[in-house]
Amino acid sequence: MKLMRNILKKIKPHFEKEGALHSLYPAYDAFETFLFVPNHTSQSGTHIRDSVDLKRTMVIVIIALLPCLFFGMWNTGYQYHLQLASTGLNDMISVTNWDNFLFGFWKFMPLVIVSYVVGLSVEFAFAVNRKHQVNEGYLVTGMLIPLTMPIDVPLWMLALAVIFAVIIGKEVFGGTGMNILNPALTARAFIFFAYPTKMSGDKVWVHSADKIDGVSGETALGQLASMVNVNPNDETIISKMSEFSSDGAYSLYNSFLGIIPGSVGETSVIAIMFGAAILLFTGVGSFRIMASMFLGGLFMAFIFNLVAPDTNLFMSLDPIHQLCIGSFLFGMVFMATDPVSAAQTNKGKIIYGFLCGVLSVLIRVFNPAYPEGVMVAILFMNVMAPLIDHYVIEANINKRLKRLKVNE
Repeated sequence: MKLMRNILKKIKPHFEKEGALHSLYPAYDAFETFLFVPNHTSQSGTHIRDSVDLKRTMVIVIIALLPCLFFGMWNTGYQYHLQLASTGLNDMISVTNWDNFLFGFWKFMPLVIVSYVVGLSVEFAFAVNRKHQVNEGYLVTGMLIPLTMPIDVPLWMLALAVIFAVIIGKEVFGGTGMNILNPALTARAFIFFAYPTKMSGDKVWVHSADKIDGVSGETALGQLASMVNVNPNDETIISKMSEFSSDGAYSLYNSFLGIIPGSVGETSVIAIMFGAAILLFTGVGSFRIMASMFLGGLFMAFIFNLVAPDTNLFMSLDPIHQLCIGSFLFGMVFMATDPVSAAQTNKGKIIYGFLCGVLSVLIRVFNPAYPEGVMVAILFMNVMAPLIDHYVIEANINKRLKRLKVNE
């Protein structure tokens, strides 16, 4: 590392004022601060709240994502080998956990590489053009985007989604800290609306499922979406619903562990809980948002469970089971808690989180064409967050004015 520092120190004058490469100084500065702690200090008095800066905050979120990342890699391989075994092309007994992980690693890493290379290139281009420093905000976004994608999403399609998310979702608003929408969800929304066949159906969630006859990688939500307005006594429907029983493929136990098809990072409740614990312990994630969103989703799922007609088995699913499938918990922990696009006031966070949970389940149940409402719900509430904060602050001001008049 000393050699690298000496090399950077030697070439630094070329990027400073009067240097031939001065216009590329933001790129040099980003690379230097990524490797080493900046060696410059403030020349005047500063207000120091704590030792956590933006880079450390982003690193904490990346660490919190690691359980989802590692389990997602293993589950990618597990689902692939499981599907092969179901068609007689493989024997699960001979497949080890290491085989599953390595398979998932080689399939997932290209998504991560494309996400970071394309996203950081756009960030560098904007930094050089605007002559400001490159912020570390994309460190998290670059990991979240591939974690929310199907494992077989084409790399060029992922690159387009990343470019769209960075430019439209963040840079047009001023860059890191200015964005209204969550960039990772913006990328997912772009692929869903531009290329819906790559984000829905029963063939996109397991690697090469569309190339193997008789193999289906349908998610639990996709299965449930097909059980709306049906005859509950039909043998086919009974067979599908049995998949959600205690010994079925989509049982609460399997959903909690995460050994079901889905996006790479969304399936394991245990891995998400580990990530949530890290974010809460370090103070990076908001407990108010997480708790209120969980309660909002639980409330809506409980209401649906109470009023569900016999012909709608999606609504009648157990509330806890409802929240353990799909992207609800992943979105609750890593998307809704985005400190930039979420509400800022304490009461606003509670309202924001609760409505995120309610809308997620509401959209999920009443939109069988795309049985996952978390993305749309959080993006909608991102737009509404400033309005929520406005009325919370206005209510507080009016309350203080009334108190002042009483004291007079």
